[in-house]
Amino acid sequence: MKKIRSAFLKKLRAESSDEKVRFKVGHAGTLDPLATGLLILCTGNKTKDIGRIQDAEKEYTGSIHMGVFSESYDYERELIKHEDIAELDPAKVEEVRMSFLGEQFQIPPMHSAIKVEGKRAYELARQGNELELKARRIEIKEFEILGIELLQIHFRIVCSKGTYIRSLADDFGKRMGSRACLSSLSRTRIGEYLLTDAFQPSEFINQLSEYQSN
Repeated sequence: MKKIRSAFLKKLRAESSDEKVRFKVGHAGTLDPLATGLLILCTGNKTKDIGRIQDAEKEYTGSIHMGVFSESYDYERELIKHEDIAELDPAKVEEVRMSFLGEQFQIPPMHSAIKVEGKRAYELARQGNELELKARRIEIKEFEILGIELLQIHFRIVCSKGTYIRSLADDFGKRMGSRACLSSLSRTRIGEYLLTDAFQPSEFINQLSEYQSN
């Protein structure tokens, strides 16, 4: 985001010859450290739309790794083997999948950006503090199993704002009678905005530079 802000400032200062010109850039929702996918940046007056975009439903694809767990519910922290699983029962996977559909309460992971007494939860968790985060109401609108490969369950989910897919992965493992963590995650849609229409930050900056030169 800093690089994009700098690119916009360079353009504006070149056009106005005002070295003190300012430009607002903000993002509508963060991504987990190991997640990929769509991140919407709003610039100028469009920063007023950040709240509306954050409230929109989200779509994700990813994979759940069965038989292991970690403090962060993904691969960011050390993986701990829970049990040996020879294979996954598709019927049980389908039963658990169905149990997640609809409105429910979900407890966010300790390693999250939620603020607790003015500090990020992940900062407190990394210091070894025990946290009790409050459950939040969410909605899983669609939950599709795309495939099962060894101990990896590949999925697509459409959900409401505030849904933590890492927590869902951890809960999925528990409902399967084991443990699990998220092995990959990509955000593919936010409201009407699609990942397939997005630019890599470097591509956008290059296009902006070309526009400046023209």
